[in-house]
Amino acid sequence: MSARDGHLWLLPEPAAEAFATRHGGAGLLGPEERAHLDRLRGAAARRRFLGGRVLARYALSARSGRPLDTWRVRAGADGRPEPEPAVAGLRFNLSHTDGMIACLVAAGGTCGVDVERAEAGPDAVRHLPRHFAPPERAALALLPEGELPARVSAYWVLKEAYLKAVGTGLRRRLAGFSFSPPAAPPIRLTDPLRPEAENADWHFELLSPAPGFVLAAAVQGGRGGRIHRTLITP
Repeated sequence: MSARDGHLWLLPEPAAEAFATRHGGAGLLGPEERAHLDRLRGAAARRRFLGGRVLARYALSARSGRPLDTWRVRAGADGRPEPEPAVAGLRFNLSHTDGMIACLVAAGGTCGVDVERAEAGPDAVRHLPRHFAPPERAALALLPEGELPARVSAYWVLKEAYLKAVGTGLRRRLAGFSFSPPAAPPIRLTDPLRPEAENADWHFELLSPAPGFVLAAAVQGGRGGRIHRTLITP
């Protein structure tokens, strides 16, 4: 695998509890992570959080060869989790929704991932596009009504993945940057806050990791690379 490639790890939620237990469970977590886990209410939220943190360590170990129990996770300056020790420039990002946990690992640049249930519901189709950039709204206006839910979902997860990668989250306006139509890859980013060459250095993939889900992955410095996928099975 090229150092510029990303690797996406997918953990279906029904397999998360057994997976976490098999690889060390809550015993792998640092004090801040354990405190966060203890604050969560509801078995599903706890299962997804713990499954994601164990999955991150599993993915980092698979990429680096380090033992799984040697990783620590700290909150960076922007609040996103970062791995310690810093080995080979590895970064990771996590996302989960009801039924699916995803972890993206990349080297040499930052990365972001977002997974959601597909497709966008009627309220989202009505209200989300007003927050998108003008070129995206114009592209949506040309689509048949039946294609809108999938396209709105695609723009949403792409924007979430990118904002998670750059560390701003939804503190930044969704209309402040745009993507080329995702139905015609490669997907191109236009972010006026960054030089054109830097925009071109991002690699984006949009996929359905399982029926009923939509996922976007963003890798900085991934131009010309690809995103590998591994599905964890029970």
